[in-house]
Amino acid sequence: MPASFPETAISTERLLLRPLEEGDASELVTMMADELVLSWTDVPQPYTRAHALHWVLSEVPETRAQGQGIAFAVTENLTQRLVGIVELRNTDWRLLSTEAAYVTAPWARGEGYAVESLLGVAQWLFEDRGFHRLELRTAAGNTAAQQVAQKIGCISEGVLRSAWIVRTGEVGSAGEESRSDLILWSLLPEDLEPAADQLADRFVLHD
Repeated sequence: MPASFPETAISTERLLLRPLEEGDASELVTMMADELVLSWTDVPQPYTRAHALHWVLSEVPETRAQGQGIAFAVTENLTQRLVGIVELRNTDWRLLSTEAAYVTAPWARGEGYAVESLLGVAQWLFEDRGFHRLELRTAAGNTAAQQVAQKIGCISEGVLRSAWIVRTGEVGSAGEESRSDLILWSLLPEDLEPAADQLADRFVLHD
């Protein structure tokens, strides 16, 4: 039986990161119908309710059961509205290393939710699960994602040349594709401390 992450929830000052549910499908569809999601991710376009349900009900549970990662719905404590997702993937249980990917809903940008949710996940990984390394990959032109990586304390390790495809065009279409470099970032437990100090004592786990 492969090692795997427990089904859990993480609370931060303003957010609850919880397991995804079937009821999240409608907001996921709305979230993915966004120009920045089209540009920087590889989610299908147009993104339909069928895509959302298949991901939530089949792909996410299978990924967790196989030990490859875990996905969280990011919701506001006050409104319970879905404001993003954070996904851990490509997990290496021997190295205790994993990669984080995230999407912030267009209606929730500019609130610092990406930084807060990633810090919560990183603290959970390092302190509760004993991990030693968290990676992020950002497209060379995605300056907003690069700023998020810097704010949580990540160190840039270099460039993966021509390692991604970005899309431009109308949301809901396949978009025009072009190749992009990826910047590789890493976060170790000692890197997290300065950033986490800003949010000290704000994280509570709910196993």
